[in-house]
Parts: sequence; structure tokens; C-alpha cells
Amino acid sequence: MLKGSPRHADILAVTGPITLQVRKRLLRVYEQMPEPKYVIAVGTCACSGAPFKDCYNVYSGVDAVIPVDVYIPGCPPKPEAIIDGIAKLLEKIRGGEKSNVFGK
Repeated sequence: MLKGSPRHADILAVTGPITLQVRKRLLRVYEQMPEPKYVIAVGTCACSGAPFKDCYNVYSGVDAVIPVDVYIPGCPPKPEAIIDGIAKLLEKIRGGEKSNVFGK
């Protein structure tokens, strides 16, 4: 029986704010992923910390901890925005480039 693991993942979708408690776990999962690995920040909380950005225990977005390839804004993000972000990431993967799609 197969069991899911970060060692089998190609894409990491982060969907919430990064707190001091979550940082170590996020880094461990990211480091366990094989190359090439891609990160999608889904939602305003993941992109910038949103309403929590000025809290003492919240980072100002996922990119403060790990590199992000695609940013999908919105609170909550619209389904078509998520599909568009994933499509742009797939386009980037096919093209072989590794830079931010939404320019952040």
C-alpha cells in the first residue's frame, strides 16, 4: 500500500499564514521534496500574512521562509484563480523557467 510523503511531491501548496510554530515543519517538508520542486502560495494569508501580518508570531508571507513560484491572491481565492495559477505553473514547468509568475 502506498503512503503519501513529501518525498513523492513535486508541488507544495501553502494555504495559510506561516507562524513561528509552523516554520520548522514547513522547512522540513520543503527540504524533503525532490528537485525540481515548486511552491504555490494560495490565498492572501499565504501571500502576505493578510490580517495577521502585524502579529508577533506571523511571517509576512511564505516567501519569508521558502521561495515561492506562484502567488494566487484572494480571500478566499476564487476557484478560477487557483486553476489559472496552477496552469501558469505548469506552463512554467514545461518552459523550464523557474521565476515568479505573478511578479512578486
